[in-house]
Amino acid sequence: MRSTFKILFYLKKNNPKPNGTVPVMGRITIDGTISQFSLKMNVPVNLWDTKSGRMIGKTALAVKSNLTLDKIRTDINRHYQEVMQADGFATANKVKNAYLGLGVKQDTFLTLFAKHNQEFSRKIGYNRAQATYNKYNLLYKHMENYIRQEYKRDDIFLKELNLAFINGFEHYLRTERECSTNTIWMYMIGVKHIVAIARNSGQLAINPFAGYLISPEPKDRGFLNKEELNLLVNAKMKNAQYELVRDLFVFSCFCGLSYSDVKNLTKDNLKTSFDGHLWIINRRQKTNTDSSIRLLEVPKRIIEKYKGYTRDNRVFPIPSNSSCNTIQKKIAKQCGIKTRLTYHVARHTFGTLLTISQGVPIETVSRMMGHTNIKTTQIYAKITKEKISQDMEVLSHKLESLEKQVIERI
Repeated sequence: MRSTFKILFYLKKNNPKPNGTVPVMGRITIDGTISQFSLKMNVPVNLWDTKSGRMIGKTALAVKSNLTLDKIRTDINRHYQEVMQADGFATANKVKNAYLGLGVKQDTFLTLFAKHNQEFSRKIGYNRAQATYNKYNLLYKHMENYIRQEYKRDDIFLKELNLAFINGFEHYLRTERECSTNTIWMYMIGVKHIVAIARNSGQLAINPFAGYLISPEPKDRGFLNKEELNLLVNAKMKNAQYELVRDLFVFSCFCGLSYSDVKNLTKDNLKTSFDGHLWIINRRQKTNTDSSIRLLEVPKRIIEKYKGYTRDNRVFPIPSNSSCNTIQKKIAKQCGIKTRLTYHVARHTFGTLLTISQGVPIETVSRMMGHTNIKTTQIYAKITKEKISQDMEVLSHKLESLEKQVIERI
């Protein structure tokens, strides 16, 4: 049976104010049950239309009051839908209390966001990274500025989150912050995480992301070719620090570790496995996933070269990431390499040039690189000219007898 739901606005004429105005009341009726409440507004009796429940005329007072009434009606309707969705039924009192916030914990979005960031900060160094925490803080500032600019408030209630809010935030990031699609996609992953916390705790009945679509744009991820890698390895460095930075970059090229994973690599991560070879067994800091890499001769030589250079259990005395980037930029210029040298490029070189292009199965590469999803590994599945040449050489041998027969008949 369909529920009957009505909203009525009327005047409380038996309680006039000294200035001649009377209070406006609201009445919610659901299946014969009634609940009344004050709208906290007063109007002149002679300007009220009882039939429509609105003010008459186009004066500034009438227009402003009618806009307020429209908003109240919209809000009550929204709370009715939320109560129905959450509980399967609604009473007049439940809807009124939901609208007034009585008996309902009215948490706000930025309050929840700030609490998340505070809890996240306590996990840094254990199972969370400082860089990810910094991204959440930046996202919080963007969201704070958006709410102030768009809603003229310091915060909004969780129940006010809807698709319009999400689309508005995307528009703000594109126009005000001039963010790219991929940056917006990354930010929206963070917003979805906060929304998920609200939904899982029962503070948000609807999913504001329902109907929202955004996908990252394909990005050409640079990697070194064989000639560039040889140039880098054979170049004479100006001092010991440059040589260290170069060697660690090459180390990453041959084992696919990120900067943070090279920095945090300890002697405990180096283990001789069942096959008698030396392996790196660790958990990636970024994804907290297992990574297993059998070391080739080049990374083993680099480990041996810097043995005893650290005072703790770490394998390498690596400089800061910013220092590495600065030195790598100068090394690239010295070697005539146009690709910007970063640890991302080193990982891509391992994933593309030294593994997939050499015929290593993508599932094996995914496990070595510590990816949580094989789709991430597919980014590296670029076919180099060398790989095409090798494959065509194999094909040529397989078709040799057939080609001879065809040639004889031409």
